[in-house]
Amino acid sequence: QIQLTESGGGSVQAGGSLQLICKASGYNFGSVCMGWFRQAPGSGREAVASITSDGRTTYGDSVKGRFAVSKDNVTHSLHLQMNSLKPEDTAMYYCAAVIFGGGSCDGWIAAMDTLGQGTLVTVST
Repeated sequence: QIQLTESGGGSVQAGGSLQLICKASGYNFGSVCMGWFRQAPGSGREAVASITSDGRTTYGDSVKGRFAVSKDNVTHSLHLQMNSLKPEDTAMYYCAAVIFGGGSCDGWIAAMDTLGQGTLVTVST
């Protein structure tokens, strides 16, 4: 059974840090594109970060220089280190996979075919 499970969300003051973790199971983790997107109340999905099967990363403009995505192909986990958090980072954060994309992250936000249940991040002033 293909499954993604996020953890690590919570409440933090502006300027603080959080690390999100996504545990994956049920597919060949190392061979697919993985990513994080977020959705704030009343807003659409926003791509946060992605990582290809060979480790290339991309970031949304609003998080560049503050967030870092990484993966561990041994533990089948995807990480998102979030530093210098801002109130506008408040959102539900979702882990996603493009299992049938051959490892590329081109257009991943539209191509993602598996996602987790989300974890809430709240940043206060």
